[in-house]
Amino acid sequence: MADQSANSPVAPTGPVGPTGGPATAPTVLPWVLIYTLGRLVIAVALVALLWLVGLGSFPGVLFGLLLSMPVSYVLLRPARDKLTEALAARSVRKQELRARLRGTDADDAA
Repeated sequence: MADQSANSPVAPTGPVGPTGGPATAPTVLPWVLIYTLGRLVIAVALVALLWLVGLGSFPGVLFGLLLSMPVSYVLLRPARDKLTEALAARSVRKQELRARLRGTDADDAA
């Protein structure tokens, strides 16, 4: 009989990605920049669109910024998910480093 342990799935010890496998550790800074620039571009585009429609001046800016919040929430979901994943992976790495510096296991520290 063949060894069954070679075919059994191994549980990941770190954060889990959306597919259920171990999460790759994306860096935080690029995703922060993408998300921030995306929010700014959406806000500017909506304000410009409202000014072209005829709702200019202060009410146009306020209404454009108000509309940019739900639009950004929907359109920037992939970037927000990647940013959240990167922050979670960084937090896990930080906890593991602190545990190693203390000389204990990361599981014991939690």
